[in-house]
Amino acid sequence: MSGLTIPYIPLSSFSERFTLERIRNDVSSLQGTVSKLKPPQEFFDHRRLSKPANFGEVQSRVAYNLGYFHANYILIVSILSVYALVTNLLLLFVIALVGGGIFGISRLNGQDLVLPVGRFTTSQLYTALIVVAVPLGFLASPISTMMWLIGSSAVCVLSHASFMEKPIETVFEEEV
Repeated sequence: MSGLTIPYIPLSSFSERFTLERIRNDVSSLQGTVSKLKPPQEFFDHRRLSKPANFGEVQSRVAYNLGYFHANYILIVSILSVYALVTNLLLLFVIALVGGGIFGISRLNGQDLVLPVGRFTTSQLYTALIVVAVPLGFLASPISTMMWLIGSSAVCVLSHASFMEKPIETVFEEEV
């Protein structure tokens, strides 16, 4: 049996994806989404809340409201994501450790890290990062956190979308 070889993955491709132009595009996209937020008076309009008559009406409401309130729903999912990370500090620490480790190692530009205790190659540093991050990652339970986030987001968004009536103008437009 031959020796185990580890495939070479050029990590410079990761840093090439995070260019200043891409960050500008992401910020402008975020500004566009924020500009589409509906005001709280409209989003929480209790006069438009009602129980749907049948499943067809639920589908119609959800289809309309997901498009109309999509920026508000993105904000809700973002808030729930931050809440999930703040309540799971170990997962937040692991994410920060991996992100900071990858950033720090990529800053070496392929050079070895020289410390008083020895010289370490980038592959040794990445291996050490994996050896530390994987067990901590299992302890942080990212899968259960993700399942909670998916479930809570679905309940919040779909319940609002199904109970919020469409505006009267759209009901008349559909009939014509």
